[in-house]
Amino acid sequence: MSINSINKQQIKLGDIYVDVIHKDIKNVHLSVYPPNGRVRISAPLRMDIENIRIFAISKMGWIKKQQLKLLNQKRETQREYITRESHYYLGKRYLLKVIEQDAPAKVILQHSKIELYIRRGSTAKQKQIILDKWYRQQLKRIVPGYIAELEKKMNVKVAEYGIKKMKTKWGTCNVNARRIWLNLELVKKPIEYIEYILMHEMIHLIERQHNDQFIAYLNKFIPKWRHYKEELNRSALGYVDW
Repeated sequence: MSINSINKQQIKLGDIYVDVIHKDIKNVHLSVYPPNGRVRISAPLRMDIENIRIFAISKMGWIKKQQLKLLNQKRETQREYITRESHYYLGKRYLLKVIEQDAPAKVILQHSKIELYIRRGSTAKQKQIILDKWYRQQLKRIVPGYIAELEKKMNVKVAEYGIKKMKTKWGTCNVNARRIWLNLELVKKPIEYIEYILMHEMIHLIERQHNDQFIAYLNKFIPKWRHYKEELNRSALGYVDW
């Protein structure tokens, strides 16, 4: 959702700091962000800081539970981009096969392997760039068809979409521009998870807030959304922040 922040403050509750942002919204939104469990409350303009403090105190048990989850959450290990290293594509595990050659770089998907053809002496960073480029191409190949299908199903229109790496979110929606951004890491998840994130962001074109109406749309369009959300939050690659 793209709404300009009006006022930013911070409150301290014991050893927990809570960022407070006043916005032109109707309901209070509480979020705990990876990787360190940063806490943020988005509150309506009319809500004073003392009432926000009382709200935060009432949610302290939930906040600490979420922070503990993040603390124990598995993290994706640093990739070296060497042969027989595990990589993922659309939810399936593949073994990387690095092939050096004196020719332009390319990536080929072969059964249970991802073949990465690179020039001799390429660094791990250069290999990552090549593989990420391939991942981006695959996601660009998949997404337009799903957007077109969901536009008909939901009776909405997406002006444009983009793909980028995001540290804490699987997707975002700029409602005013009708633009959706997807996390490149989504290409490593099962296809139904990609559809869920697309639908989640497209629902914002109908309902901006994460309110009861928003949940009703999720239940209508993708009944298993809670399962997908839970699995994405459990993964090492990102976080659904509501």
